[in-house]
Amino acid sequence: MSACVPARADSARTKHVHPPHSPPPHGPRRFRVAGADVSAAIAVFLIALPLSLGIALATGAPLQAGLVAAAVGGIVAGRIGGCPLQVSGPAAGLTVVTADLIQHYGWRTTCAITVFAGIAQLGLGCLRVARSALAVSPAIVHGMLAGIGVTIAVAQLHIVLGGTPQSSVPDNLVALPAQLANLHPADLAVSVLTLTLLLLWPRIPGRAGQALGKLPAALIAVAGATAVAALTGLRLPKVDLPSWSSHALASLPDGPVLGLVAAVLTTTLVCSVQSLLGAVAVDKLVAARPSLTGRVKRSDLDRELLGQGAANIVSGSLGGLPIAGVAVRSSANVAAGAVSRNSTMLHGVLVVIAALLMVPALELIPLASLAALVMAVGLKMVSLNHIRTVTRHREVLVYAVTTCGVVFLGVLEGVALGIAVAVGVALHRLTRTRITHDETEGVHHVHVRGQLTFLAVPRLSRVLHQVPHGADAVVELDGSFMDHAAYETLQDWQKTHTAQGGSVDITGRRPGTRISEPAEEDGCRCRPWTPWRNHQCERPPTAPPRGTAGRSATDGSPAGNLGTATGPNTPGTRDATGATGGSGAPDGPTGHELARGISAFHRNTGPLMRRELARLAREGQQPSQLFLTCADSRVVTSMITSSGPGDLFVVRNVGNFVPLPGEESGDDSVAAAIEYAVDVLKVRSITVCGHSGCGAMQALLAAEPGGAHTPLQRWLRHGLPSLERALPDVDVDVDEQEQKRGAGRARPRLAGRGAADTAERLCLANVVQQLEHLRAHDSVARALGAGDLELHGMYFHVGEAQSYLLSEDAEGSVFELVRETNLTA
Repeated sequence: MSACVPARADSARTKHVHPPHSPPPHGPRRFRVAGADVSAAIAVFLIALPLSLGIALATGAPLQAGLVAAAVGGIVAGRIGGCPLQVSGPAAGLTVVTADLIQHYGWRTTCAITVFAGIAQLGLGCLRVARSALAVSPAIVHGMLAGIGVTIAVAQLHIVLGGTPQSSVPDNLVALPAQLANLHPADLAVSVLTLTLLLLWPRIPGRAGQALGKLPAALIAVAGATAVAALTGLRLPKVDLPSWSSHALASLPDGPVLGLVAAVLTTTLVCSVQSLLGAVAVDKLVAARPSLTGRVKRSDLDRELLGQGAANIVSGSLGGLPIAGVAVRSSANVAAGAVSRNSTMLHGVLVVIAALLMVPALELIPLASLAALVMAVGLKMVSLNHIRTVTRHREVLVYAVTTCGVVFLGVLEGVALGIAVAVGVALHRLTRTRITHDETEGVHHVHVRGQLTFLAVPRLSRVLHQVPHGADAVVELDGSFMDHAAYETLQDWQKTHTAQGGSVDITGRRPGTRISEPAEEDGCRCRPWTPWRNHQCERPPTAPPRGTAGRSATDGSPAGNLGTATGPNTPGTRDATGATGGSGAPDGPTGHELARGISAFHRNTGPLMRRELARLAREGQQPSQLFLTCADSRVVTSMITSSGPGDLFVVRNVGNFVPLPGEESGDDSVAAAIEYAVDVLKVRSITVCGHSGCGAMQALLAAEPGGAHTPLQRWLRHGLPSLERALPDVDVDVDEQEQKRGAGRARPRLAGRGAADTAERLCLANVVQQLEHLRAHDSVARALGAGDLELHGMYFHVGEAQSYLLSEDAEGSVFELVRETNLTA
C-alpha cells in the first residue's frame, strides 16, 4: 500500500536538484497509460456501450447519438473536467428531459439546445458558482432522480411488452391494460431473459462467481439475450444504425423563445447538478481507497462544470445526446482500479472504435433487451436507502412532492415544486418553537425547543411569567438561534426575576455564551468540549467557591455541597468528623474544579445523555473494539475517535504496553482486560494507540543499564523489545530470541516524512511491537485464526492533532495520515 501524503500538500512535493552544469537526470516525459487504467477503461466501455444505446432508445433519439455522447463524454469531459475518475456520457437522469425536448422541438433543435446548455455551463464555471449547486436539498435531488426513474421504467415497460410508449406517464399508465392484452411473447421472453441475467449474474456463488463477476452484468445480459434471439431465429425489432454519412447534426433552434430558454435552463440544471453531485460521490469512493490517497486530487467543481460544458457543446454539435456525470460508470471506474483520467479518456476512444467497426454486431441487439436494461436502471433510481435517509431527516414530504411533480408535470416543474416545499418546511421548522414549564423539587424549569425568534416571543413571555417571584429557575435553550427580540425579552425577565430575589440559570446555548454577565459564576465561561486550558478557566485568587452565596448547602445541588467559604488557595476547615469541606469534596482548587466539572455535567451534558445512558444501563455494554492506549492526560480517546459511551472498551497504562503472557510480574491486569474483551465482550477489533511526546518512551531512552528497583522501572522493562526494534544498534537487555527476531526488520515510519527524533521513532516501533505481543495471547490468537478479530495500530500526534493508522507496504510498516472518509457509509 502506498504511503499517505502528510497534511500539508506542499510538503509532499519533492524538489529534485541536479548539478547546475549537468543535464537533467531524465529526458522528456513520455505519455504512458497505467495498466490499471487500461483494465478500468475496458470495464467501463463494456458497461457504457449497451447503456448508451438503451438511453438513446428511451429518448427517441437516433441510436448513434448515444455512442457520440459516450465518446465525447469520455474524451472531452475526461480530459478537461475537474473530477479525474468521473465518467461522463448520456445519463439516465437526462432521459425524460431529452425525450420531452425531442417530442416538442425535434432532434436537430434538441442538439442546438444541448450546445446552448454547454455554453451556459461554461459561464457558470467561469463565475465559480459550482459550490452553490450543492445547496440544493438532497431530498430534492433524490426525488428528481426517483421521478425520472419511474418515468423511464413505465415508458420502457411498453417496449418490453412489444409495444410503443406514449408521451407521458399518465398516458402510459392508461394504455398499459391494452398493451397487456396485446403483448408480444417474443419481446417479453427476450426482456425477461435480459432481466434474469442482469439480476443473477452478480450472485453466482463460489470461485466461479468471483471470476465471472468481473464481466459487467449489463454486457452479459444484453449479449446473452442477443445470442438466444439469434440462435432461435426470433423476429424482433433490432438496433438500426444508419450510415454515419446520414447522421443528423445540430441546426439553428426553431420554436418560441421562452420555451427554448426554459429548455436550455432545464438541461443546464439537470446536467450540472447531476455532474456535481456525482463528482462529490466519486471523491468519497476515492477516499475509501487508501492506495489512491495523494495520487488522485479532490474534485475541482468549477473545472468540472467547464469540462461538462465543453463536452455538451461538442456532443450537441456532432449530433449527440446531452452529457452528465454517470454514477454507474464512475463507480465501476473506481472499483476497477483506475488511477488517473486516462481510463476515462481511453474508454471514450474504445467507444469510437466500436461505433466505427462493430456496427454489424450492434445491429443484432433486440430493442426489447435494451429496453429491459434501461427499465432496470430506472427502477434502481428509486433507492430505498434514499427514502430511509429522507425519512430519518424528516424530509419525506419534499422527496414525495418532487417525485410526483417530476412524474406527472415534468422535471423543471417537479424540481420547482420540491424547492417550494423545502423552503416551506424550513420556515415551519424555524417558526415551530415548543416552550414548556414544569417544577421539580422547588426548581422551575422552562424548556425551549427550537429557534427563538420574534414569533415565539409572546409564548415565551407568557411561560416565563408563570414562574413565581423569588423562585429558583432554570431556562434550557435547546436551539442554535436567538434573534434580538427574544434576547431582550429573556434578558429583561432575568433582570426582573433576580431583582425580586430569585435565581436564574440559563443553559443549553452555544458553549461559552450566556445571556448577561451577572449570571456568570466565578467568571467562568467554559463549557464541555470547547477550547480550554486544562478544561478550566483561571480565576481571581479571592474568588470563593460556588455554593457560599445565593444557595444554601442543603439545596441538593452538587455546587451547594462544596463546604465553607475558604478561598481556592486556602486549606479548608475541618468539621467535627475531621472531613475537609462539605460532603466529602476536597477543598482547594483541585476539589473545586472537580466538583464544578461534575456540576457542569449534571447541568449541561447529563440531560442530553440520560436517555442513551439509561439504554446502556439496561442492555449492558457491547463495545465494538478494545482501545489500548497510554495513560497520558493529553490523549482523550473519545475525542480523537469521535466515539461515545458504549463504543470503546479502553485500557490505559504507562507506555501502552501489552506484556507477553507470563511476564507481568504478578500483575495480570492487561492480559485480563484483553481476555475479557475478546472472549466475553466479543470485540471485533483491537487498536494499540501510541502518541507523540510519550514520557514512557523518553524514560526508556534515558534509562541506565542495570536492575529495575521501582515499580515504574520494572514496568518499563516491557518496552525493551520496542527499544530493540527501533534502535537495533543499542545494547538492550532482551533475550537472544527477541534479538534474532529484531535483526533485519525495517523500522516503522510515518508516511510522507521522517520521524522527528529518536523518541518518535521509538513510539512508532512500540505500537508495532505491542501488536506482536497481542498475537501471543491465546484469546487473541484464537479470534484471529477464526477471522473474528482485527488488529490495528495507531499513532496520535498531540501537537498536530492528527492521527495515523498503521498499514503495510513493500518497505515494511508505515503509519498513514487519516484523511476525510465517507461518513455516511
